[in-house]
Amino acid sequence: MSFAYPWLWLLLPAPFILRYIWTEYAQGTSAVRIPMFELVRQATGSTAAPGASVRRRPWWAGITYTVCWTSIVCALARPQRLLPPETRDLATRDMLLAIDLSGSMETRDFVDQTGQSIDRLEAVKGVLTEFLTERRGDRVGMIVFGTGAFVQIPFTQDLDVCRELTNDLDVRMAGPKTALGDAIGLAINVFQRSELEDKVLIALTDGNDTGSRIPPADAAKIAADNGIVIHTIGVGDPEAAGEEVLDEKALREMASSTGGQYFFAADREALAGVYSQIDALDSREVQQLSHRPTQDLFSWPLGFALIISALAMAIAMTSKSRRVAADEVERTVEGKPLKADRRVQTQQLTGLER
Repeated sequence: MSFAYPWLWLLLPAPFILRYIWTEYAQGTSAVRIPMFELVRQATGSTAAPGASVRRRPWWAGITYTVCWTSIVCALARPQRLLPPETRDLATRDMLLAIDLSGSMETRDFVDQTGQSIDRLEAVKGVLTEFLTERRGDRVGMIVFGTGAFVQIPFTQDLDVCRELTNDLDVRMAGPKTALGDAIGLAINVFQRSELEDKVLIALTDGNDTGSRIPPADAAKIAADNGIVIHTIGVGDPEAAGEEVLDEKALREMASSTGGQYFFAADREALAGVYSQIDALDSREVQQLSHRPTQDLFSWPLGFALIISALAMAIAMTSKSRRVAADEVERTVEGKPLKADRRVQTQQLTGLER
């Protein structure tokens, strides 16, 4: 435990210093002049004093004031309990994933871990889920493209959200065609809002560009001018014909023009190995921000002072009521003289003047 303002403990002796500097409060009382003052004084054995009444507090009141003031000063010093330190990874790189959702991604030429046949997109989603788990220290975003290109996940370090949104991907949700060039152009716009210098785009497709307004090669050149490294991944059968043919030459040229590399994955294991290679190529240093939170405890001494003061007030009221009741009993006794309190007699007599 520690105190946020330990110097406030210097206030602790303040009441004692003020008590020493200031005189006690004395309240003047009325007096009756009598000619036989000296006789009365001798009869009662009292000593003449200035006409004032000084209220004396009981012994437990001083202890109560001391405890309450100490508790208040302790609360002002703001006691705190140090909690276990928390660390947060600072983003050192922005990584954007561009995933092809064209109609050809529903081709079932991949096999999952159990040996069952699955389509290309399901294989990609399974590998991406594992890949995102290792993205500690990266800000990750995702673009999906088909006939058009759309931002599926803006840059974030919340990898759990990334995995959930990745599992929601479906074939043809962005259209049946392959607008790879438009996806790269959209990625350039997304990276322009990034403040980090390390920018990586991983583009995955299983066919050639069939619907872009800007050729992929031209888009790659613009990306290189903006400091974006593009790694391209080709999946599917490179021997296919028609629109579904994989244009490996174009993917290779796109990657090389930006300082990246081209990879081909014919099955799920090869695809997982591709992402591992990309992770090894783009090594980065993870930076962490450490913070140790605190828990304020000032409510405890304040609550303790409140309880003590409430108990002291209850005791004082009880004592006063008992004294009043005892005086009433003495005054109602028949056939006996009134028994005045000797302390009251002294206060009355000391206020008399000769």
